[in-house]
Amino acid sequence: MDTISAVIITKNEEANIGRCLQSLDWVDEIIVVDSGSEDDTRQIAAEAGVVVYETVWTGFGPAKAFGVDRAISRWILSVDADEVVTDELAREIREVLSIGTNRHGFDMPRLTNFLGRWIRHCGWYPDRVLRMFLKAHGNFNDAPVHERVILDGDIGHLESDLRHYSYPTLEHYLTKSNRYTTLGAQQAFENGRRAGWFDLVIRPPVSFISHFISRQGFRDGLEGLLISVLSAVAVLVKYAKLRDLQRKQTMRKTDTT
Repeated sequence: MDTISAVIITKNEEANIGRCLQSLDWVDEIIVVDSGSEDDTRQIAAEAGVVVYETVWTGFGPAKAFGVDRAISRWILSVDADEVVTDELAREIREVLSIGTNRHGFDMPRLTNFLGRWIRHCGWYPDRVLRMFLKAHGNFNDAPVHERVILDGDIGHLESDLRHYSYPTLEHYLTKSNRYTTLGAQQAFENGRRAGWFDLVIRPPVSFISHFISRQGFRDGLEGLLISVLSAVAVLVKYAKLRDLQRKQTMRKTDTT
């Protein structure tokens, strides 16, 4: 049977890493790439017998690629610290490894928990993510946020859920949202994007309508409403931050003239 290495990136994940590692006790190797945790993340991983590498944070893509490069197995399974591989998904993966496949990678549905509720609408599910791939045929790109696997080959589809315990509290959501909107604005700025009236006035309400109406977020109850509103706010904040980067660039140019 083919071998598989799980790769996890961490920073201050002591609340999640134990649960994640427990769901991976069937793989051949687990690699944790830690970027300056100040809690017990590294200690928990080390006590579980996991290989822990420490690296300077340069973005999600580079951190995951760093772990993939150091894996020894033929197959890679990328899992975030706040995710859990369900028993059903583990069985499905082991079956693929046992019987063999002509696919070079597999995506899987991801089910996200928001404030204690599993969200099946709002555009959040099935949220298929490519997380299992042959090391010889793929790796993560160097995007600092919204990283993805660049795969040279065919993609198969797994049907069992990867569970994502992403937002246990509203404070946790807001902290993540602040970080992602900052990274998103920086990446957009570096790519030459600029924010205008359309981005600040039209995009946020369109986001709400898309999540709550078009993608049936109303079927997820009050949590669906919260997600739809907060997603619209995140769009506004991202483009406001992008516009602020534009303003700072203009000020620097003015100061040098």
